[in-house]
Amino acid sequence: MNTDLYIRGIYLNKNRIEKSEEYPFCLPIVRQLDRLELGSRVTFFVGENGTGKSTLLEAIAVNYGFNPEGGSKNFNFSTCASHSDLHQYITLSKGARKPKDGYFLRAESFYNVATEIDELDKIAPLVQSYGGKSLHKQSHGESFMSLILNRFYGNGLYLLDEPEAALSPLRQLALLSSINDLVKANSQFIIATHSPILLAFPGAEIYVLNENALIQKKYEETEHYILTRQFLNNTERMLKELMD
Repeated sequence: MNTDLYIRGIYLNKNRIEKSEEYPFCLPIVRQLDRLELGSRVTFFVGENGTGKSTLLEAIAVNYGFNPEGGSKNFNFSTCASHSDLHQYITLSKGARKPKDGYFLRAESFYNVATEIDELDKIAPLVQSYGGKSLHKQSHGESFMSLILNRFYGNGLYLLDEPEAALSPLRQLALLSSINDLVKANSQFIIATHSPILLAFPGAEIYVLNENALIQKKYEETEHYILTRQFLNNTERMLKELMD
């Protein structure tokens, strides 16, 4: 265990769960979770849609004190209470140091965060901290990168839910570089992703979820890497198999 992390482990209090067949306790990631020790400044959760990786990330964020729809701990708005109760059933093992900065980025509710920033900017200057331009006046990908480049200060805990959703491959590479800079500045990242580009971050822990297990794998062992490599190396053959 890396004792220098802000979050060192995630534990599910299964003895408190009364109806395991109900959401979110029926999700594969919840059924397989017991104790998950973190040992790297960058941790990835990967898995098929519906396995629960984003639900787990959301639970970690809410348990730590972030707004369920995203933003920093100072954000307390709510447009739709869509988050699960899983945060009430997990315990986080925290490091001795507290982060000086932090952010929860949810791709699906980022629009709501951008709107809240504009509203708060009417009361006190805030947009300047996000690059000086309303996030609504930028493309989705530009606003994501503007947030990361201007608002993430370092010495922070950053929880990112599918950040690649709005990013081109080139911007995903730029995100890798930004993560590296922030890790050097004593930051920790926990990321739910489908991106084979982001998963390549050196030294990251990758936890892969399927219906039967939550397994730590090397980058080259992940389905994301294997399928992407096969497709790029044998594009015509794979397309023919898919479309015949």
